[in-house]
Amino acid sequence: MKKVNEAKSRKKPWPTKDAMKQVYAMQLWGKDDSPYYSGDGSHYPEIVDPYLKVLKSFLTSFARPITVCDLGCGDFNVGKELVKYTDKYVAVDIVEDLIVYNKRTFNDDNLEFQCLDIAVDDLPNADCVLLRQVLQHLSNAEILSIVKKLPAFEYVILTEHLPEGEFMPNKDIISGQGTRLKKQSGVDLLASPFNLKVKKQKHMLSILPKGHKGVIETTLYKVF
Repeated sequence: MKKVNEAKSRKKPWPTKDAMKQVYAMQLWGKDDSPYYSGDGSHYPEIVDPYLKVLKSFLTSFARPITVCDLGCGDFNVGKELVKYTDKYVAVDIVEDLIVYNKRTFNDDNLEFQCLDIAVDDLPNADCVLLRQVLQHLSNAEILSIVKKLPAFEYVILTEHLPEGEFMPNKDIISGQGTRLKKQSGVDLLASPFNLKVKKQKHMLSILPKGHKGVIETTLYKVF
């Protein structure tokens, strides 16, 4: 397991925490019986089931279970299905009330929840980091801050909602509910301005969700 740099990041005036609190308070991603709902991408079987299948295959491919850090765990409807395949699962989100709710709702010996701003705070140690439809909601400055921390992990599994076909990557947005799809853009960590350096990359999954524009791509990176 690689060691995370323990130096504290300087605070930056990003409004992401307030924006995400508003998303849940106003149920901008939809609602169900829970007070928190992380959107169709975390609940529609046509999106969730194929993702869980490839993640379970990856996690069970190791001789010994690995540790996983889920950055932007949301309502944990997806993550709860993966915990049992890991040595330790650390689930992180920026919304404090959501983390409090998750702690009350989900309990496993190897599960831990933390409330962190992943662009500002130090990240937990782990072998593998999951970023599932998280970066698509963040500004380029925040993504760049996160990318600088990714070499602390051996594996990064990134899921992003992208336009179909060719597009100009990494057009900037203000962090919040929306994504770059409205700008005919999407996040590509290997492209400028992020330029993530990786040893290997492997395409894991493509999903064309019915009734939604674009394609949801999941890629595995082995990081330097």
